[in-house]
Amino acid sequence: MPSIERPDSDSTRSEHQHDHPHDHDHRHGPDQERHDHPHVHGAGGHDHGSELSETALRVRALESLLLEKGYVEEAALDELVQTYETRIGPRNGALVVARSWIDPAFRRWLLQDASAAIHSLGYTGRQGEHMVAVENTPAEHNMVVCTLCSCYPWPVLGLPPTWYKSPAYRSRAVMDPHGVLADFGVKLASGTRVRVWDSTAEVRYLVIPMRPEGTEGCSPEQLAALVSRDSMIGTAVVKAPMAAAQ
Repeated sequence: MPSIERPDSDSTRSEHQHDHPHDHDHRHGPDQERHDHPHVHGAGGHDHGSELSETALRVRALESLLLEKGYVEEAALDELVQTYETRIGPRNGALVVARSWIDPAFRRWLLQDASAAIHSLGYTGRQGEHMVAVENTPAEHNMVVCTLCSCYPWPVLGLPPTWYKSPAYRSRAVMDPHGVLADFGVKLASGTRVRVWDSTAEVRYLVIPMRPEGTEGCSPEQLAALVSRDSMIGTAVVKAPMAAAQ
């Protein structure tokens, strides 16, 4: 498997491996991920503003037009949104992660056959047929990207965020993963290797973040509440309960 190692000034290492069946000879695998962040030069570039983006305004206008013409029913749209926000969304992935933290046998199964393990919890559907789980450790941090489009595991993460689909993230995650992580406010320990995984139409990835300290007595639901969407993409880490509450 081809690998490109990029040493950082702080001695951290990055690897980039592709394994996707597109017109170039990349392999979608470790060390390739991209950062579709709308503002990649600063951590403050995430969705902190209240103004709607041009895309959001267009979507809203289209929705209003479809409703006005009677092509769709508002109840149907609400049901679709509810489906992806609750039944198909980051909450599902968070419950998968929480289960892996408290059940060693499930964790092993998840890392060996993520599709089967995830499906056993009832999370199935389009864009989640072939899953691979990658585990963060003190020595290695994983990030996920789709360098060609926006392949994303809908059943466990819902719809992809805008930044994940942006050209800036998709290119910088591969070329400068540490810089992308810094944009998201993630500071890794010196010597930590970053592996970037490139999603394809055939394979989607789920990052299993490290369980934070101080959560030994937490229930699965409490653990899941700590797990963010971005931590399952690899652009965030899971904070301890006290830190998460701040």
